[in-house]
Amino acid sequence: MLGEYEPGGYEAKWQEVWEREALFQAPDDPGDKPTYYCLMMFPYPSGDLHMGHACNYTMGDAISRYRTMRGYAVLHPMGWDALGLPAENAAIQAGSHPASWTQRNIDNMRRQLRLAGLAYDWPRELSTAHPGYYRWTQWIFLQMYERGLAFKKESLVNWDPVDETVLANEQIHDGIAWRSGATVEKRWLSQWFLKITDYAQRLLDDLDGLSGWPEHVKQQQRNWLGRSEGARIDFKLEATGETLSVFTTRPDTVFGVTFMIFAPEHPLIEKLLEGNPRAGEIRSAVAAMQAQSTAERMSDEKEKTGIDTGHFAVNPVNGDRVRLFVADYALMEYGTGIVMGVPAHDQRDFLFARKYGIPIKVVIQHPDGGLEGASMTEAYIEDGVMQDSGPFDGQPNREAYPRMVDFFKEKGFGDKTINWRLRDWLISRQRYWGVPIPMLYEEDGTITPVPEGDLPVVHPRDVEFTGRGGNPLAQSPEFVNVISPRTGKPARRETDTMDTFVDSSWYYLRFISSRNEAAVFDTENVNRWLPVNQYIGGAEHAVMHLLYSRFFTKVLHDMGLVSFEEPFENLFTQGMVCRTAYRVSGARGNVWVPYRDVDEEKLVVTRDGPERSRYKAGDRVAGDMAVMSKSKLNGVSIEECSARYGADAGRLYTLFIGPPERDKEWRDDGLIGIHRFLQRLWATFQERIEEWKETGPFSGDASALSASGRKLRRDAHYTLRQVSEVYERSFSFNTAIARIMELSTSLRAEAGAEPAVQREAAGILLLCIAPMAPHIAEELWAALGGSSDGGSGGGSIFREDWPAFDESAIAAEEKEFAVQINGKTRRTFMALPEAGKEELLEKARDVAAGYIEGKEVVKEIVVPGRLVNIVVKG
Repeated sequence: MLGEYEPGGYEAKWQEVWEREALFQAPDDPGDKPTYYCLMMFPYPSGDLHMGHACNYTMGDAISRYRTMRGYAVLHPMGWDALGLPAENAAIQAGSHPASWTQRNIDNMRRQLRLAGLAYDWPRELSTAHPGYYRWTQWIFLQMYERGLAFKKESLVNWDPVDETVLANEQIHDGIAWRSGATVEKRWLSQWFLKITDYAQRLLDDLDGLSGWPEHVKQQQRNWLGRSEGARIDFKLEATGETLSVFTTRPDTVFGVTFMIFAPEHPLIEKLLEGNPRAGEIRSAVAAMQAQSTAERMSDEKEKTGIDTGHFAVNPVNGDRVRLFVADYALMEYGTGIVMGVPAHDQRDFLFARKYGIPIKVVIQHPDGGLEGASMTEAYIEDGVMQDSGPFDGQPNREAYPRMVDFFKEKGFGDKTINWRLRDWLISRQRYWGVPIPMLYEEDGTITPVPEGDLPVVHPRDVEFTGRGGNPLAQSPEFVNVISPRTGKPARRETDTMDTFVDSSWYYLRFISSRNEAAVFDTENVNRWLPVNQYIGGAEHAVMHLLYSRFFTKVLHDMGLVSFEEPFENLFTQGMVCRTAYRVSGARGNVWVPYRDVDEEKLVVTRDGPERSRYKAGDRVAGDMAVMSKSKLNGVSIEECSARYGADAGRLYTLFIGPPERDKEWRDDGLIGIHRFLQRLWATFQERIEEWKETGPFSGDASALSASGRKLRRDAHYTLRQVSEVYERSFSFNTAIARIMELSTSLRAEAGAEPAVQREAAGILLLCIAPMAPHIAEELWAALGGSSDGGSGGGSIFREDWPAFDESAIAAEEKEFAVQINGKTRRTFMALPEAGKEELLEKARDVAAGYIEGKEVVKEIVVPGRLVNIVVKG
């Protein structure tokens, strides 16, 4: 007999059953079972999780539970991306060690994940901060060093003056450090790099094979890799004869060069200033350019600035002397950091030339003629006919292009070349809480790798975290001063640590054998389980974590350690969960107020904040929709949600809010609505379960059923088909939940249906909802008899086989819908006449994918029972 709906009374019980029976622990050897590896991007242990995090993790949990029911051996692990600046900064503020802060957070977040009913393979749990893990990060680094893929060089680096560390290009957005928010400075330092550029072409080419990745992520990687075909042309510095090489995609314009520019960061600038009476003035101008963000420097709206160095370069094709400038719109990250200025045929060069009185020389004439440099109002960038270009005069510029490159090569001052936007990965960080780089410096300055037998190089404990004086590792004599294993003489240990993206570039491999002390991982088992079948995480990692992981996998493949070259077969990038965040109106800066302390109708603070807070009862607030975050105090607590409504309600609601790939708005009344749905579902079973237990699921002649029985059976199998499709490929959990709700309504409404049909529909409903709301599904399944065949097995619902839907129960009821693109019918699909709007749109988008990919969807129109019209442009 079912009691009242009290999720707190059974959720912990089922969580304990799952762990006790090791229901979701993957075997090392799956035998004949097919394998399925589902992985969420592992979290940074920052303290507390909120329902925004729970939404992301619930998706992976639902997929994994479904695959378990489909008969797969499922690997669904969890770990912690535990090194990094936040832990070190927290240690500075609290006066504690970052290891202690990190472990407390891990323990708390693990508890929260369990509270949400997330079924992870906990015995495989790992932390990148554990010496047992980063020992092997250091080992991989040494293998790369032996192969020339890890190296050290002097480099102009991005310096974060707040966190006092170097940043990779990918960690800077519009000149701002990605974590601290500081304006990034440029400094010359000796740094460690990984030679990712050796893999640029493979990284680009292999994107085409990633059919399970979103196109926008692949395009971001293509853009970041930035392959350009063009030519190298060698100019000469007039004063010394030194070569000044440029890369250009427009070698057909080289006869029109009237000036050249250096990027403000170019190392040759100092040489140009030797003995220069204007050196101070030029250095001051260069510093001002360097202080600008990349976005400012490249903006088409901003006026370009530069300064004449007083030097000249010689154009190799015609001997012209051209002035040398330093200008803000040249970047060291592109080409050689030296740009040839062709103002007649490049708009930025045109504006710069007009500002600084530089001649404009037309070398590609409009087919109708008439272009003259002195009278031009903008650059001419279209195709035309070559003029004032020596032996190439009169030729169409596109035809002359390859002949000119051959000419450069023949004369010895150029050649065809490929340029990449991608630069080698700078991994040195001047911080404590990262993986120590396993290198030693001998007294003569030579570098000695730490022997593999001496790994891991661990963090010293005799350090102080003050936030001053730079890297704490460098302040520890015990850590720095060692005896060289090669020479037996005193040596100095490297005090830089690795970028934390190194740690996360291979963690998905370590889960396979996370306690292996003899090897980085078990190659045989890794090749059995990987590549990861389904990876889930944020699109913001497209050009950092995802690119670096692909690079690492290719390196490990070339080392013979893995048999595959891509780590993630399928990638799903989820949207963010948003909630209104409140800040005190009129306050200087942002003074955020927890949403629980706000009357959300009157927009006023309801109680005084804690000590040192800057808000009090009665303050007026303004609300803005924002991604749930710790900083804006708008994260909905997992504990509060579970205590008030149960873990299942929170799980279902986060999946129901909207399409999983889009940002979603959290509303408390929506959560209450889901809670009431579960109450009604429970009540339905409470009323009829005794009758259902006395009969098995339907197995007779469907044609003999009553009208009510046929409708309920149709609804059940249609739901099963739709939900199966969601779990299998679309991940549109919101539409799956909507279908389950409709089946629940049908189950209540069709009380006249045969008991066996009701029992069959009830079982299908529980099986469909189980991966998303596992606790209530387990409890009702056990009450129903615990077996899909009507028996009394009493086992977990997740030991059941996923049922097959009966197409004959659906087919006669479906009708054809047309899919129109801009009013013209292009495709059709089958659906029930009463199918909902979201379901119809999902089917229409799927069958018409080839017509809408890469285009902007302006409007989607659903005509119930007839058609879907998608209006696009582009």
